[in-house]
Amino acid sequence: MTMPKRVPPGTTTCLVLVSALGLMSALVVGCGEGSSSPQPGTGGATGSGSGSTSGTGSGGFSPGSGGSGSPSSGGSTGSSGGMMGASGGAAPGSGGSASGSGGSVTATGGATGSGGRAGTGGASGTGGRAGTGDSSTGGASTGGSSPGSGGASASGGALGSGGASATGGAGGAAAANPMMNFFVSSDTSTTANLGGLAGADMRCQRLATAVGAGSKTWRAYLSAATPLTNAIDRIGAGPYYNSAGVMLAADKAALHARAGDAALFLTERGGRINGQWANSPTPNEHDVLTGTLRDGTIATGNTCGDWTATTGNSQVGHSDGLGPSMSTTGSYSYWNSAHTGQCGNTAPGGGAGRIYCFVGP
Repeated sequence: MTMPKRVPPGTTTCLVLVSALGLMSALVVGCGEGSSSPQPGTGGATGSGSGSTSGTGSGGFSPGSGGSGSPSSGGSTGSSGGMMGASGGAAPGSGGSASGSGGSVTATGGATGSGGRAGTGGASGTGGRAGTGDSSTGGASTGGSSPGSGGASASGGALGSGGASATGGAGGAAAANPMMNFFVSSDTSTTANLGGLAGADMRCQRLATAVGAGSKTWRAYLSAATPLTNAIDRIGAGPYYNSAGVMLAADKAALHARAGDAALFLTERGGRINGQWANSPTPNEHDVLTGTLRDGTIATGNTCGDWTATTGNSQVGHSDGLGPSMSTTGSYSYWNSAHTGQCGNTAPGGGAGRIYCFVGP
């Protein structure tokens, strides 16, 4: 075998090795500036070399790129065994990640919301597999990466907080007693133009419906001239019960003989009408439109154009049966015919355009 010649430092050379067997295979391993002693090459990818019996070391003699190796005495490093071992499962197994969702929506409508179910814990992540790599002579393959760390179990979702009890909405009118077949209208009118008897009847029906009594047929206690209509004929035979289920009178005769009473002549909602009674709120509103005399017949000329006009006079009754200073003298006590009022303004004298409503015959 031909030995290499020593090369002065600073001289660029290329090394050619020829085997003692006379094979012509040669390998230019690397070029670089010579050094007085072999040193590992810097940088560069590891050169692959065809080895002799002991394997020619990869890399050239001269310090070029690649590792150093003594010629013909087996290379320090055999031709690199396979590529670096394939890395094992690269990414650690991902554990269950999503936290279980707790109940989130608050209950509405009053009922307490049910708590959310606890979230399901995430499954543990699968560890990565060990890397496989063939070891070749001289180069140990790099094992696969460590097994993937198991995924952390997902934390269970927090229990959903129960919905807060819904605040009850502003209530509508409380239902009236089922026995109710009489009431004083809770709504008012600044004039006596009620849209005629038909308009007044619709008003009674609407108010009764609001308190659960709409299945009955309601009529306004009003008299009219054309056609001649007496209020007493527009109502049922009795007995008569207010919105609290308390009886006012057993029949028509008893009804028309009695006086007004703030504790009995109630609205469909169960409220008292402001009047002359002790500690009553103001203003006084006890005048109720009737157009009727004490016996239930028409008060001719006092029906405000049969309840379509805002001129002329009306006939009104006292729902509380009281006059000034709580007087019960004379007609002051009459619930259906106490005195006259104004068609264009129902307030003077103590009114608010209220009407009496009865279930019809």
